[in-house]
Amino acid sequence: MNKLAYVYILFNKPNGVLYVGVTSDLVKRVWEHKNKIAEGFTKKYNVDKLGYYEIYNNIVEAIAREKQIKAGSRQKKIDLIEGFNPQWCDLYCSICE
Repeated sequence: MNKLAYVYILFNKPNGVLYVGVTSDLVKRVWEHKNKIAEGFTKKYNVDKLGYYEIYNNIVEAIAREKQIKAGSRQKKIDLIEGFNPQWCDLYCSICE
């Protein structure tokens, strides 16, 4: 059985620094970003608000989509967030339920 996978975009403030990632456990992964568990880009730039995500049936599809999003322009990433989450809310609480 395939495990669900997620592509997500984090931000630090509206129209601020963006980060695109992929995971099989979205709640846990965003929690790790929020709690600065791993060294790296998101910790350095305080990128910890979930602005956008997509759900896939397997990690292979999700990784392909992550690469597609990362290859796109910054504006395309902003357009994804604003189409899904026009107020730039942190969606983390909505996925925890």
